[in-house]
Amino acid sequence: MTDALGITTAAALPLPARLRLLADGDLGVGNFLDKARALSPDPAAPFLFAQRVTGAGKSVEPLSLNRITEIRDAYAAWYHANGVRKGNPVAVYLGEGVDPFLHFLALSSLGAIAALVNGRMDPAIAAAYTGRIGAVGVVADRERLDALTASGALPDTARFLAVSDDLPTDAPDRGALPSLFPYPPGDDDPVMLCHTSGTTGPPKSAVFAHRQFFLGKRHRLWSFPAARRNRALSALPQSHSAGISYLMTATLLGLPIVVMADTSGEAVREMMLRVRPTLVVAFPQTWAELAQLDLKGAADQVHTWINTGDSAHEAHIKALVRHGYRPGKRGRSGKAGSEFVDGLGSSEMGMALFRKVSDPSSTDYGRCVGVPVKVVTEAAVLDDDGRKLGPGAVGRLGVRTPTRTPGYWNASELTAQSSLSGFWLTGDVVYRDERGRFFHVDRVPDVIHTRTGPVYSLPLEEAILVGCAEVADCAVVAVDAPEGGSAPFATVKLGPGHEPPADVLATLNAALAAQGLTQLRGAVVAADDADFPTGATGKVLKRRLRERFATALTDQRATEDRAGAHRAAVSERP
Repeated sequence: MTDALGITTAAALPLPARLRLLADGDLGVGNFLDKARALSPDPAAPFLFAQRVTGAGKSVEPLSLNRITEIRDAYAAWYHANGVRKGNPVAVYLGEGVDPFLHFLALSSLGAIAALVNGRMDPAIAAAYTGRIGAVGVVADRERLDALTASGALPDTARFLAVSDDLPTDAPDRGALPSLFPYPPGDDDPVMLCHTSGTTGPPKSAVFAHRQFFLGKRHRLWSFPAARRNRALSALPQSHSAGISYLMTATLLGLPIVVMADTSGEAVREMMLRVRPTLVVAFPQTWAELAQLDLKGAADQVHTWINTGDSAHEAHIKALVRHGYRPGKRGRSGKAGSEFVDGLGSSEMGMALFRKVSDPSSTDYGRCVGVPVKVVTEAAVLDDDGRKLGPGAVGRLGVRTPTRTPGYWNASELTAQSSLSGFWLTGDVVYRDERGRFFHVDRVPDVIHTRTGPVYSLPLEEAILVGCAEVADCAVVAVDAPEGGSAPFATVKLGPGHEPPADVLATLNAALAAQGLTQLRGAVVAADDADFPTGATGKVLKRRLRERFATALTDQRATEDRAGAHRAAVSERP
């Protein structure tokens, strides 16, 4: 199978080779490229198609296993010549396309550690982050490197600051590489550092190890859709562990995959029209934008949408699964509509550890994130002292799993504080029902503490998105209440072509009343990015919203009180 981009299935790994990989106990994140290349039926055949966005426009670069290995080796030789050795962290600050993945491969082949930094991160925050992790060097594109330098926050301990385009990409002489190359990783060797979203404070640096990061993903070698009948599109940032994970899967299977450098809904739809993928992988922000677009002709072949990180919204899932077609098995006819695989996870958990599959007939929404995947040893709802809570009780999510991070880099105290009685505390607020399904209601710092008790923001957001067709996205946060404590306040983004309702607050509260949920005390339609700020991974920054609208209700009450006093004074004049 081929098309205008030259996408073929020539590199697809046959089943016997997949089974050989499955049985390979040494296979992991630090050596998968060479093991995939050794078993590939055609390592010279392109399977990865990298979108490039430059000042001259957009293009697509085809990459084979052989070509990826050449680039890996060229980068590795350069890093080695610049003093990078085993265990050294190197900061890689690039855009969303394939380049972070290539640098990760190069650094791990030396036993060094790629510290991947999202290209959307504020330069001053990114510079400070490189200092906290003790990066021995920084590689970035020219624009980002200049911004890092201008921030004044870069540490003076880095041995080099390099422009990524200046690195060689042609295969090096063997003498330019270490005598032991590629480095044979041990199970516990760190291979990558990925930062958290930074929505609640400075980004933390989660460690990923050779074996730990691969656990829970090995099953994809036999369970993932066949490479000869599928093609994937990834709109994940490759500076995120999820992006690396799915590119690793595609590399091992020879699965044709298009890697986006522009992950906006419009750009993804444009690429889908060209390649007609069967699988699409993205974060929630891309789904929110795609759900507002006409996907006719773009999503006709999609049978599976895969979400990871934060769980996706019901309204967005329903808008997507009405498209596409699910092939039947063993000659049976298929069904109209596609499946949406939702996964709640975090960098610290190593992968999405909860899974729920939705299709056009699904009704189990209400922030249901499904049940733990098989690799999870135990998942529990805990109170603040670590006691397990029963069905229906809201508490903190604790997880025991071998995929959890070994810890935070250069932050052993923080690592120790993040677990309780053997459970890793994810920072999520959840409950489970009698059937063992988990429901995600908030993040710990986002709970709204009113004078009458806690209010959880995520169910309110779900109800607004489902009940208000004009709302494309929304965020509910705590603001100061005039009577003391906090009160729920919403900021919403409207979909294309929609005008704000005459009474925004009344419209949103009508949707909440229909679900029997707490009423908002205030609401605004986002007029600019400051009214709906998002972080490096596309998550809304509720911390900033709380700061921006903290006094929205109390200022209004003070204004009303002053106006009332003025009216009384006027009426009392002779």
